[in-house]
Amino acid sequence: MSRFVVALGGNALLRSGEGTVAEQRARIDETRAALEPLHERGHDLVFTHGNGPQVGNRLLAEEQSEGDAEPLDVLVAETQAQVGYLLQTGFGDAFGGPPAPVVTRVRVDPDDPGFDDPAKPVGPYYTASEAAEKPFETSEVHGGGEGTRYRRVVASPEPIELLEADHLAALVENRAGPVVCGGGGGVPVVPRDETANENAASEAATGDSDREAYEGVPAVVDKDHTTRLVADVVDADTVVMLTDVDAVYQDYASDDPTPIRETTPGELRALREADEFPAGSMRPKVGACARFVDETGGRAIVTDPDSLAAALDGEAGTTVRPA
Repeated sequence: MSRFVVALGGNALLRSGEGTVAEQRARIDETRAALEPLHERGHDLVFTHGNGPQVGNRLLAEEQSEGDAEPLDVLVAETQAQVGYLLQTGFGDAFGGPPAPVVTRVRVDPDDPGFDDPAKPVGPYYTASEAAEKPFETSEVHGGGEGTRYRRVVASPEPIELLEADHLAALVENRAGPVVCGGGGGVPVVPRDETANENAASEAATGDSDREAYEGVPAVVDKDHTTRLVADVVDADTVVMLTDVDAVYQDYASDDPTPIRETTPGELRALREADEFPAGSMRPKVGACARFVDETGGRAIVTDPDSLAAALDGEAGTTVRPA
């Protein structure tokens, strides 16, 4: 039995302009049907997922609330549980048993350069005047309507370790149903300072406290890089990145883009260095796929839900194999 880690992103969960629970449920129903070829071929499945629209909705609600705003790491955890629940109920027993969602934390480096240069857009779009009044950093972005638009930007550090790795591996080996984890890239956490760690260890030794030696940080981790870590933890053979385009393209912004059907990590890196892949779209996906294939000798596929069945046979999508 092959083990697949499937990253659900883009229109696998929501179409552009959608956001309600009913719309998410409808799209999840469609995605379930598109994923059935994986189960029919006997593959063992693990799911990760994005949470961009969900976090955006929560950030907007926080802005409109008169109470104290909840920190970003808590919002990431909340939306992990939200999407996990919707997948649990929407997928049901379609893949061998009900999915088991796991709220997942990822350790990041507090000195990651991403903290010095926040660049990950999150939340709603603003006009220039609205952005100027916000108490957080914003940046000009493309999309979101006519005219210049702005969004909040936060740090996006690279994930180092899954803190729930042992739990995930045990659940996957149990095979009672697919596991859903690493939602939104996971909740980013860093080790508490040494003094806090020493105090926590002392309190735990005397039974006074069982608090963790980690704390959340205001950041968003890229789902694709966390998916690679999940695949390593569960010994996956294949990573599938489901997104809103049918394949990785060369010259995507031109009048004549060319789909890349089969490639190697080295070829993808060469194209990335030539600025073929924008930072906000395919760049993290091709980077995560290349690294997974290099480190494991496995296979990675990038495609959309409707093209998945054909992509499994190499007739659609982009497949990354060892050189």
